[in-house]
Amino acid sequence: MATLITGSVAVDHIMAFNGRFQDIILPDKIHMLNVAFHVPTLRKTFGGCAANIAYSLKRLGGDPLVAATVGSDFSSYANWLDEHGIRRDYIRELSGEATAGAFITTDSDDNQIIGFHSGAMDRAHEVSLSDIDEEISLGIVSPNGKQAMLEYARELKQQGVHTVIDPGQGLPQFSGDELIQLVDGADTYIVNSYEWELTLERSGLTEREIKSRVKNTIVTLGEEGARADQGDGEILIPSVEPDCVVDPTGCGDSFRAGYLFGIENGLSFQECLQLGSVMGSFMVEKDGTQTIEVGTKGIRQRYEKTFGSLNL
Repeated sequence: MATLITGSVAVDHIMAFNGRFQDIILPDKIHMLNVAFHVPTLRKTFGGCAANIAYSLKRLGGDPLVAATVGSDFSSYANWLDEHGIRRDYIRELSGEATAGAFITTDSDDNQIIGFHSGAMDRAHEVSLSDIDEEISLGIVSPNGKQAMLEYARELKQQGVHTVIDPGQGLPQFSGDELIQLVDGADTYIVNSYEWELTLERSGLTEREIKSRVKNTIVTLGEEGARADQGDGEILIPSVEPDCVVDPTGCGDSFRAGYLFGIENGLSFQECLQLGSVMGSFMVEKDGTQTIEVGTKGIRQRYEKTFGSLNL
């Protein structure tokens, strides 16, 4: 059975700044910020949260089904997805629009500044769940056009689909009431530590109140792993040591793919999180966000080396 991945499909422009943002940005001048970063490397890669998650899920042996809108400049990206066996049945090309694009600068401390042109993504709601004629038991709402995220979250819950809410960089566009609407009744709410604090601030709710509205909460902590709560107390999942660290971009999307694959295959909550951590470790070893090359055998080996046997 397919896993529905809703969210952005974008072209990433990834730049590395060989310094620290904090050495360039003067705190007392933040109100009149005007800085330039010399970036000696620039890579143009295929990305977007939905496509990134789908790519990593495919490496695990999953069957991702992406629902998204793209522009008339999509042909080379379409060929890439075809080469990697990722179905495009519900990716709609919109004439006169550009495919969304991210412009990401990472400093030597792995901090990131991101500019994002939404393009065709703002019309993602034009791909309706009613257009999907396949049975779906699991779906994720990842960063996308605001209207699409609200509609997908509501419809997935109404249909009884296991719903994962992953607002990511799209979180600031929601009012407190809209954010609560996203969270209410979801099976999983997953964010990074900054987004968790923003969730509390924007919603006006306490941690306990947020957790009372959703079955599972997951807060990823970068190299410190993740903390998660299924309603019976927090558990901490350590990060998995990679062979090398090249670029953290896309690590969160790979984590989500591992988590989704675990749900697909009936793993325990903790095993789902551990598999997410394993997938994140492979992603930081590579430039780009759709560059993991390891297959199911290698993924299983790293999991079992770190966490023990995997019930798959």
